[in-house]
Amino acid sequence: MINTFVLLGGKAMKTETKKQRITARQLTLCGMFAAMVAAGAFIQIPIPYMDYFTLQFFFVLLAGLTLGGCYGAMSVGSYVLVGLVGIPVFAAGGGIGYIFRPSFGYLLGFIAAAWVTGTLSRRLEPNWRNYFLSCLAGFAVTYGIGIAYKYMILNYYANTPATWTVILLSCFPLDMPGDFVLCLLASQLGLRLHKSGFRLD
Repeated sequence: MINTFVLLGGKAMKTETKKQRITARQLTLCGMFAAMVAAGAFIQIPIPYMDYFTLQFFFVLLAGLTLGGCYGAMSVGSYVLVGLVGIPVFAAGGGIGYIFRPSFGYLLGFIAAAWVTGTLSRRLEPNWRNYFLSCLAGFAVTYGIGIAYKYMILNYYANTPATWTVILLSCFPLDMPGDFVLCLLASQLGLRLHKSGFRLD
């Protein structure tokens, strides 16, 4: 904490300036989780008679639980930025044109989810129940942003009319139930990592 004194109207006023620097450990962990989120897009788990789902959301939740809200969002945000500049880290490639894909809203939702999950998990008692609730909040934020973005792109850009109900139903029977299971798994692993000391405070 750096203390300075400023004279104003004959009175000494004390002002405090807090200076924060990102450490090498913080940068390393942010980069590591950004890489895991990128890898998660290509870890595809096939479901018989349906399609497949990926582990990307799992690593987004872990980023929030382990790094906290700000650094978790920074990590996931850096992954999205890398994809937008053209590096093919997204499930269907990369590039700035990705913002016009209906699914891009979920990537924006991932950034918000990491922040919400990390912020809540830091404010609540570190136990499985609270970690799970934090993950559910991230789940809700992801789908809230993702569904709203998809609605706008389909109806106002792609000229493909779709109702809210149709878009919501498209998340079943695989995406939302699968990500709910990932919330359970991330809560368990996140708590274990916390107990082992593997986290940013």
